[in-house]
Amino acid sequence: MIYDVLNILKAETKKYLMDVDTANNITDIDDTSVVIENIANADATTEGKTQNKVCISLYNINEEQTLKNAPRHERVNGEMVYKSNPAYLNLYVMISANRTSYEKSLKNISSVVEFLQDKPVFTNTNTDVEITDVEEFKFRVDLYSLPPEQLSYAWGVLGGKVLPSALYKISVIKLQKQAIKAAAPLITGIQETAFNKTKNL
Repeated sequence: MIYDVLNILKAETKKYLMDVDTANNITDIDDTSVVIENIANADATTEGKTQNKVCISLYNINEEQTLKNAPRHERVNGEMVYKSNPAYLNLYVMISANRTSYEKSLKNISSVVEFLQDKPVFTNTNTDVEITDVEEFKFRVDLYSLPPEQLSYAWGVLGGKVLPSALYKISVIKLQKQAIKAAAPLITGIQETAFNKTKNL
């Protein structure tokens, strides 16, 4: 599910950047220009993966504590089904522009910010990308600002090469093992049974 969410973000971002190119009568962005890749690999050994790309990198994951105690059961076809505990996650994603010129990088990251400001919520009805075995999905993408010292640390973790970029928080992603632990019929009423005791005299 984590990859699926990032893949949706990649596809929708690429589509928007290509639309911006079309509107400006240029062909700077193509089908390979937006990638899911670790921006820490932006060096000569991985030139084909990150060079001249807009990179989407997973920076951090944390659990949404407010949903940790959500019910583990649901009603399915007249039975009460018990499943594994779901994990509700927030993803922190760095979107970086590692283009051939600093000017292109700034223009691309500006377009990304514009796009996600205009479309912060992604669902199965407003995107063209499907997730296998998932009929409905919804997640929100919000700009996440870090203080300068934390941002400096973040880029240190990512390899030290500072690029035009924006950090986003994606919330809330639900991960759950599909195996059913148990199933039982629903309790529809309480039947009282009277026991008559006969006293032996």
